[in-house]
Amino acid sequence: MTLDECTTAIRNKVGADSGLAATLKFDCGADGTIFIDGKSTPNSVSNSADSADCNVGITLENLGAMIKGDLEPATAFMTGKLKVSGDMSVAMRLQRVL
Repeated sequence: MTLDECTTAIRNKVGADSGLAATLKFDCGADGTIFIDGKSTPNSVSNSADSADCNVGITLENLGAMIKGDLEPATAFMTGKLKVSGDMSVAMRLQRVL
């Protein structure tokens, strides 16, 4: 999946109210970022590099696999395929979205 495809898929999953009640950023390195603003009403998803309550470092390939359901977020974390910094509780709530 491309960054645009991932952004659109996450935007559709987040909807108007993700239940995150926080901001979260997927940092895919040189491929770009996806920023979820779960504090705004309605929630928004963009490719902004703003600071977030929780940052998730992940490759674009692994993010695409998570979105498709081929990679569970908890498994990705345990196997080192994603790194979380900031508020870990936000990352835990992310499982409801993805």
